[in-house]
Formats: sequence, structure tokens, C-alpha cells
Amino acid sequence: MADLIHPGRGKRAAVVGSGFGGLAVAIRLRALGFDAVVFEARDKPGGCAYVREVDGHVFDGGPTVITAPQTLEELWKLTGHDMRDDVELLPVTPFYQLRWSDGDRFDYDGDGDSMLRQIAARSEKDALGYQRFVEYSKKVFETGYEQLASTPFLRFWDMMRQAPRLAALRADRSVYQTVAKFVEDEHLRQALSFHALLVGGNPFETSSIYTLIHYLERKWGVWFPRGGTGALIQGMVRHLGRLGGELRLSSPVERIELDGANHLVHAAGRPAERFDLVVSNADLRRTYGELFAGDRRAERRTRHIEKLDWSMSLFVLYFGTDRTYDDVAHHTVLFGPRYRELLQDIFHGNALPDDFSLYLHYPTITDPSLAPPGRGTFYVLAPVPHLGQADIDWDAEAPAYGEKILASMESLMPDLRKHVTVRRYLTPLDFQRDLGTYRGSAFSCAPRLMQSAYFRPHNRDRHIPGLYLVGSGTHPGAGVPGVVSGAKATASVIARDFAREVA
Repeated sequence: MADLIHPGRGKRAAVVGSGFGGLAVAIRLRALGFDAVVFEARDKPGGCAYVREVDGHVFDGGPTVITAPQTLEELWKLTGHDMRDDVELLPVTPFYQLRWSDGDRFDYDGDGDSMLRQIAARSEKDALGYQRFVEYSKKVFETGYEQLASTPFLRFWDMMRQAPRLAALRADRSVYQTVAKFVEDEHLRQALSFHALLVGGNPFETSSIYTLIHYLERKWGVWFPRGGTGALIQGMVRHLGRLGGELRLSSPVERIELDGANHLVHAAGRPAERFDLVVSNADLRRTYGELFAGDRRAERRTRHIEKLDWSMSLFVLYFGTDRTYDDVAHHTVLFGPRYRELLQDIFHGNALPDDFSLYLHYPTITDPSLAPPGRGTFYVLAPVPHLGQADIDWDAEAPAYGEKILASMESLMPDLRKHVTVRRYLTPLDFQRDLGTYRGSAFSCAPRLMQSAYFRPHNRDRHIPGLYLVGSGTHPGAGVPGVVSGAKATASVIARDFAREVA
């Protein structure tokens, strides 16, 4: 019986990549009894959540919006531990402050009465519509998140069993199209649909299933780890070590070979090691096209993956200031003068748009320790086309583009450029070069209906024995609750597979 409870006893698992998904699945594998070794190519863990420190400013790579904290807490509870021993989560309110170029402003938070008052001040009709939208979002949440997020879709029948419920919720409609059924004010439509961008999707193309994010945030809040997102990653690393897991930094995996039922993992500077299974938290294209290069099955998967629709990329400007801004929120969304047209340019255009919408992250308003005393730490990001879509010389373009973004924010932060003391850029080229993402995509394959659930790359590969996936490229998708729930789905498949072996 003990071996059935711990089906990984005596088995070795290699996890490629130490992002949220890789660390979460490694923790779960240790709880199942597997010897788990996490290989990380860079000198710090975190993947996209890599931390940069410049002149006393701590810059989180992202993601920086932490929701559904119980998905993280569960990683500790599995073994009778408490996440609070390693991580402290601080509440963020409002969740987001939304601002438009015409001066309009909206505080978006989990206080339903506050939201309703703000909407009613605009339109009583939209206030009634918003209440109906919340009920709709709750239904989608109960089906799309509570029932399906950590459920692996390995067979077509798994999808078909859910089809009636998804059809009843009109999953075929886009997020924006669905929101527009409930409210008429254009700014409210943008306020209730922009969340799709947080998981790499175009609100006009992403399935309405993603409206569940509204209810998820309202139910469990928005949080920020004391010490930054990097502190959360370090807490996960400590917990993995407590359980006996191993993290190897500066150990890029160069290739993986199948040797019978085993995987031979070749990491830089080390002899090949034998593992019973591999979980890849690496980019999909890198997993199949590079790690398993030479395997005919992987070559076929590579050709398929290259044809997927990919999410947009991001231009990220990290900057520090010699003063603080007490009237700026932790999360601010700055909408440009165009919405639908700008998104069309970002997702389907072949050039860098002249205008932009921005997300501004100001962590030191919540945790001043992330900057020297009396100073501010920020990053601002703009969604931009990925490298396969637009031919942009980012090495040449980045400084001027960053300056243009800073100038545009001076309506919110007067004389901002005079107070910037530190700045760094992250462009689509960096996503490709440093994070190994295909086409510099920031969120892997786009969360469209026909690239979701069963139609998304599976948590267990169908053709390569012992290969499993975790991260934004597999079910359920991007975002912290997405990849952490995906780790639960992947671990559950591994547990079943190896329990059969033990039995």
C-alpha cells in the first residue's frame, strides 16, 4: 500500500526549467516519492520570474499579479507544511487602477459594492448588466476553473464530456463579445475584458471562458509577495529543498535521448544521467525542436507546434526613481486612444504601432523594501507583436521606444523622466534569447478556443514515452494559477502512470 501512495519511490524525475510550473511539479513529485532534479539554465531560478537587482532596486521579471493563493498554499499542505513559513502574501487594493487617455478613471477591485457604485454613476443600466455579468462569470469559474483547470485533457472524449456545459456558457464567443452583451459603456467593456491580455490573449479572440478571471479575483483577491515575486520563487525553492528535491542552477539541458524506458539527460558540463521520466517546463518549440532533436516523433510535433497561433510579446521597461509616488497604485492599466484597432495591430500587424496601452507595476507602494529609502521601483510593459509577425530591430528601437513610453506617463507622474535614475529593457529578442521562447512570445501559444483544453498540447505527450509538459504551453495555460494548476494536472497523470507500474 505504501508504494501505491508513493508511486515514485525509487524513480527519478528530471524537470527542465524552474519557472512556477517547474517548481510546482517538482514539489508535487517529491510528495509522490520521486527523486526530483530541476535543471535551470540561468544563474537564478524563476524562468519568466527572473529577478534583476540594480543599484538597490529589485525588479521582478513577472508575473506580478498573484491570484488564487490557495493553489500555492496547497504545495505546502501536501506534506503538512505551511506556506507562511516561507512566504508572506500582502493584499493589493485596488486590484488595478484603470486610466484612459481622455482622463477617465476606474478603480477595479474585489469590493462588489464599490464596483457597482462606480458603474451606476456612469449608467444604471450598465450597473444591472454588471450584476448579470458577475453571475455569468461565477458560472464560468465553477466550470472552467474549479472543475477543469487541474483536470488533464488527454483524450478527445474528455473534451466532449464537457462540451454541453461549455456550449451553454457560449465558449465560442470572445471575451469582449461576451462582456458587450452585459454592458454598453465602451470603457467598462475594456475594463471587463482586458484580463485576456494577462494570459497572452486578444480579448476579441480569446474564448469567453477566460471571463472566469473576474470572478476568481473577486473571490480570492489579488496579492503580492513581501520581497517581490522572486521571494515567492525562493520560498518554493526552500520548500523543494526541505522535501529533498534538488535544484541545479547554470545547468542548461542540451539534449535528451530515449534509452529503452529511460531518458538520458545531457546537461552542460555533466555526464549524461538516467531518469525514469522528464517534465519539461521549457518552451514548447525548444522542448521538441532542440531537447529531443533527432527523434522523428519530436520532429513531427515540432512542425505542428510551429503552426500554432502564438501570443503577443512584450516590451518591458524597468526603471527606478529618486522619489516615490504616493498617488500611483500598485497595478495601473493605462489605455491608449485605440483599443480594438491597437489589438489588431499587436496580434496581426507587421509593424510596431505608433501608440500603445500600458501596464504599470509599482511594487514599492506595497513593499518599500524593493527600493532604496525614498525611491521607487517600477516596471511598465507594452504588448507588442512577436518576432515571427513583425520585423523590428529591437536592439536599435528599444531606447527610443522606452523614452516615448516614459514621456506618455508624465500625465500620471509629472516630470517622470527627470526622476528616473535607473532603466533596463526587456524586448521580444530577450524573450527569445534568454528565455528560449518561440518567436519571442511571452505567453506561449495563444489561449484561443481551438488551442485550449484537449486542443492544447497535452500534459503528457502522446508519442514520446515518459515525457510530460508543464507551464503556459500546456493545459490550462498561462498565469500563476494556470501553470500551478497545470502542475497539479501533470503530477496527477504521472501518479496514475507510475501507480499502474507499481501495481
